Amino acid sequence: MKKRQWIIIGSIGGILIFSYILMKILIAQKEDLPVRPPDVTERWVKAEPANYGAVISPVVAKGRVVSTAELEVVAEASGKIEAGEVALKKGQRFKKGQVLLTIYRDEAELALKAQKSRFLNTIANLLPDVKVDYPELYDAFMSFFNSIQLEKNLPPMPTVNSEKMRIFLASRNVLAEYYDVKQAELRLARHSITAPFNGTYMEVYMEVGAYVNTGGRIATIIATDVLEVEVPVLISDVRWIHLGDVVKLHSDELNYDWTGTVSRISDYLDIETQQRSVFVRVPGNSGTPLYAGEYLIAAFKGGAVPDVMEIPRNALFNSDEVFTIIDGLLKLQQVNVIKKNEKTALINGVEKGIFVVAQPMISVAENTPVKILGVDKKE
Repeated sequence: MKKRQWIIIGSIGGILIFSYILMKILIAQKEDLPVRPPDVTERWVKAEPANYGAVISPVVAKGRVVSTAELEVVAEASGKIEAGEVALKKGQRFKKGQVLLTIYRDEAELALKAQKSRFLNTIANLLPDVKVDYPELYDAFMSFFNSIQLEKNLPPMPTVNSEKMRIFLASRNVLAEYYDVKQAELRLARHSITAPFNGTYMEVYMEVGAYVNTGGRIATIIATDVLEVEVPVLISDVRWIHLGDVVKLHSDELNYDWTGTVSRISDYLDIETQQRSVFVRVPGNSGTPLYAGEYLIAAFKGGAVPDVMEIPRNALFNSDEVFTIIDGLLKLQQVNVIKKNEKTALINGVEKGIFVVAQPMISVAENTPVKILGVDKKE
């Protein structure tokens, strides 16, 4: 290697060594910046001293409107379905006593009239013998004969107390014919189906003009004049509800209100929710429309829960703990949760006078210093 090259390499090395030494000298002479102490922020919390007494606690739950009666309309005779006084259509309303539909009855009606005519002939042939042998009963049987009309049901038979007269009627086959006619009247009545209540068709399975066999399903009807709200309630809350209690019902969607009463409480649990059903009856004349299938919020008046204090539900920690304040520091304490409402909880178990935090605490540990709003003074 030439002398010139050695000079260049030596110069570069000298410059690097000098730079490194100079950097160390400058770093050693630099003064450390003052460290700023962390800001100490005061944490203010809302808290209440533990104090116990009786608290009136309502029970609020959501339930579904159901009908008090839901029936399957089933044919008790076979034949063609004919129109009644209302249309056989889903959603059609009807009133109690209206003829919903008729199953072809002309043939049965004619057969009944023929049977009544034969019975009239039997009574007509009986009257002369009654007049002679039992004159005291003649007027009654004559009135019975005159009151029989082919278009109407048979009137009641005259009362017979005489043993001989009963034997006489039985020997003439009068009683058998009478009850045969009554049986035929019942069969004819089954050809017409009348509404047992004010209601509506919920489902319709067959149309007018279709042929139906005995026992065939025609429609499903529900009562609409009296409705109920089935409200699932937690087992722990059912004890505050009693039969006859007045219940306030509200629809958030329609902003309507109703008033009902507790009609019954189930003695079974729903397998999935482990809740009991409370049924609230709502009269149909409430003035505000109410429909089966609608969901309502039910507010039961509940009862007085003794020896508790009420705190916000979100102030609970780990479901059964609360933060208390002792000597200005947060302390976790386990409590007895007597009842949970929608937004509040009823608890006890904290020594009286100790402040209980009444707000949710997030990312806070025990022994954190805090000040109480409305109690401590700002410095």
